[in-house]
Amino acid sequence: MRTRDTRSVARAMPWFLLVAVVLFALNLRGPIVAIAPVIGQIRDDLGLSAATAGLLTSLPVLCFALATPLAAALIARAGPERAVLISLAGILVGTLIRAQGGFAVAVIGTLVIGIAITVGNVVVPVVVRRDFPASRVGIVTGVYTATLNVGAMLTSLCTAPLAEWLGWRAAITAWAVLLVAAIIIWGQAAGWRRSVLGERVTAPDSSEAPPAHSASYRSLTAWLLMLAFGGQAFSYYGITTWLPTILHEVQGLDDKSAGASSSVFQVLAVVGALGVPVLANRWRPGSVVGLVGTLWLAMPLGLLLAPELWPLWSVVGGAAQGGGITIVFIIIVRMSTSNDQARGMSAFVQGGGYLLASTGPSIVGAVHEASGGWTAPLIVVTASVLVLLIFGITASARVESRHP
Repeated sequence: MRTRDTRSVARAMPWFLLVAVVLFALNLRGPIVAIAPVIGQIRDDLGLSAATAGLLTSLPVLCFALATPLAAALIARAGPERAVLISLAGILVGTLIRAQGGFAVAVIGTLVIGIAITVGNVVVPVVVRRDFPASRVGIVTGVYTATLNVGAMLTSLCTAPLAEWLGWRAAITAWAVLLVAAIIIWGQAAGWRRSVLGERVTAPDSSEAPPAHSASYRSLTAWLLMLAFGGQAFSYYGITTWLPTILHEVQGLDDKSAGASSSVFQVLAVVGALGVPVLANRWRPGSVVGLVGTLWLAMPLGLLLAPELWPLWSVVGGAAQGGGITIVFIIIVRMSTSNDQARGMSAFVQGGGYLLASTGPSIVGAVHEASGGWTAPLIVVTASVLVLLIFGITASARVESRHP
């Protein structure tokens, strides 16, 4: 009877772990996005300029780049389960700190959140590779990336109403409820894994001996993937930051309508995130990158050539950006032959990619100021999408040649 119960729990584990991954993902973008709907109230209350207040949303992205070596080292030392719990606990502590004082305290809380989320960014591919069958890696990765956008959308929609009722400090702190729920579920999942898998939890991975290309900085494929991810993320943050302004100035939309365009762009990412894994099971990764990159190009080129069709470009571009991050993560998991390699590759690709991405809003804005219009900035975004397309296809070809 005990054996039967153990087997039953073992069969249920992938589903329970999927729920845990979803709860984790809900907390990996929401704490950053929560600032945007109440940024005006924060500026008024703390007496901040627009540029200074913007640090509360840009600092976490910079942490994604600079803190990845720390994140990788932590995961290697603590293991994936503890790393996830440390990530969630760090986001919780940062969320509580951020709302307690003036600007300096808010910056400290924001940095804690950014570093903790970086750990989460890096550890997810390790968890997915280790705990899910190869046939489900794509769909689990898609669910994860889709949930990132769902978390961002949920926080964007609900923070402002909460602030009207409770004030901005309570509103950005209220999301700690999701963090507590995720910590409880992950603690439960870790306990299940230890009790059901027993020795396999603590036994060393027989494939952990690093392969010849496990040092990611020595791998040409890793560099190509990092550049592809950087092109994807640069495009995403550049468009996300400036799309409402572009539509306001070029199309004459009011602030409310222009802001709605950003919501369409974010929501449609769910389609790409869930659709790409289905395609990845049928097509070669290079073909999926080609499709995603082509759809991505429609966004900046469409805004250049036919801005009046912005709803169409927001739909197409939104689906493409959700698919872009998903296919890069799928390639990382597929090419990794050990948990150690998955961790190192994830850290290297995301660290370098987010470093490039953190410059996106500033570069696009600077080009706009220098040129006095939006043609040149949209050409910059087009070039960054081409980086995703060219380097992503090249990296995919190298992976396919090694893993036919």
